[in-house]
Amino acid sequence: MKKDIFIGGAWPYANYYLHVGHLASLLPGDVLAKYYRGKGDNVIYVSGSDCHGTPITERARKEGKTPEEIAGFYHDEFVKTFNNLGFEYDLYTNTMTDYHSNYVQKQFLRLKENGWIYEKDEPAVFCEKCNKFLSDREIVGKCPNCGGVSTGDQCDECLTSLDSEEVLDKHCKICGSETVTRDNKHLYFKLTAFEDELQDLIKNNSSLWRKNAIGEAQKYIDTGLRDRAATRQLDWGIPVPVEGFEDKRIYVWIEAVMGYLSAGQKVAEERGIDFDKYLSNDNKNLRTYYVHGKDNIPFHTTIFPALVSGLQYNYRLPDYIVSSAFVNLNDEKMSKSKGTLLTANELLERFPKDTLRFYFTYLGPETHDTNCSVEELIQCHNKFLVGQLGNFVNRNLGFINKKFDGVITEGEIDKKVRKATKEAYKSIGEAIERGEFRNALSQILEYISNANKYYDSNEPWVKVKNENLTEFNNVTYTCVYMMANIANLIKPFMPDASDKIKDMLSFADYKWDEEVIKGNITIKNFDMLYNRID
Repeated sequence: MKKDIFIGGAWPYANYYLHVGHLASLLPGDVLAKYYRGKGDNVIYVSGSDCHGTPITERARKEGKTPEEIAGFYHDEFVKTFNNLGFEYDLYTNTMTDYHSNYVQKQFLRLKENGWIYEKDEPAVFCEKCNKFLSDREIVGKCPNCGGVSTGDQCDECLTSLDSEEVLDKHCKICGSETVTRDNKHLYFKLTAFEDELQDLIKNNSSLWRKNAIGEAQKYIDTGLRDRAATRQLDWGIPVPVEGFEDKRIYVWIEAVMGYLSAGQKVAEERGIDFDKYLSNDNKNLRTYYVHGKDNIPFHTTIFPALVSGLQYNYRLPDYIVSSAFVNLNDEKMSKSKGTLLTANELLERFPKDTLRFYFTYLGPETHDTNCSVEELIQCHNKFLVGQLGNFVNRNLGFINKKFDGVITEGEIDKKVRKATKEAYKSIGEAIERGEFRNALSQILEYISNANKYYDSNEPWVKVKNENLTEFNNVTYTCVYMMANIANLIKPFMPDASDKIKDMLSFADYKWDEEVIKGNITIKNFDMLYNRID
């Protein structure tokens, strides 16, 4: 029976290009989508650009542009980058669309009607020189935990999430003046009301969430949940649909995570699917995955589930949290301000997308922080993609092209190889479904290594020399059978190589199931699978 698979990839913030940390943390979503589509399941894979909030308005002010121009430019860049990386979203949208805005406003009112949003007067940070209440990102001060430089919502150094009142020695980031405190009226979301439910969610999903997600979520609860402001004193964002709050906007944390639901519903509408039934907790055929980086864990493990519960649609809370750790560059934390940030586009100019997808899966930040270096990336490409995968395909097909004019005569496929192939689909597929992508890719490399060993141990070139063509055809046909299935197995990770193998040998379209070849096969458009990088 086909499964219903919902995959939400984190929404990158549209004020700079995608960097390698984005690539490493978001890639698992595309791997999952390609895998489940290969199984024939009903996949909805969505994401988009997070286009509201203070950082974008700050960048717009510095560059003399509008926030729409800044966010629109980087959104378009994100779309190009994801396309160049081979990502295949069912919908990649942005938070500036009318569809998203209308959806969020509707759900905001529903949360209020359900009793989860309330009005509160509270002291807020005010700059007398600028004559305005400051947003979190317009505040700069000292972190109360580590003493590092902090904005009003997060420490830049220890990455602790903060409320603006916790920050010490507050100053206005715009003019540098010391700030004062004045009362301001805002709407708040009752996050504290969901503590027991969130605690149960963590406990019940301990085998499905990554360890860092469990740890960070528990730490977030243990430090004490607080009701969160749902509105901000901003001009740029989604208007608050509540009388008396026309001068404010819905806080970006609440509207951005709702993007999963707005984008998912839009895809469902286009397919004629009832989204409420699709995402229902009663849908026993449903699996949900949320894919993001370490810094987004609290939003996906506590805040988003609380909002979903508060809507009272009986939607499924996150099944799988696929949360990556951080990627450092040459043993140093990446930073835009320090100029130590490597963009995905910079790597795409130098390397094939398969190389990047392989590297950031095989040596990616799946379980712990990792270090990225161009030298290591080149070594991985040459060792695995050229030395193992390319070597197996190229020397087999090159020999056939040279000796038999590209015609592969049908032979008998080795039964042991077929058995190992069927087992590989099962074992590798289970690893992917659990979010163990490094494990899955290691098993694929083992299969490819065994394919090379099979070729070497059977010495087909000797069989040709001894005119033992029956055995030669059996060995070669078994190798080509392995190529057909390697093309399927690598598709979620290295789509270009998969497509190239299938094109050269006229194999069937990708599917996550054993491909049994029949009849003679003629090689067409033979070319090296990968070239060595010096």
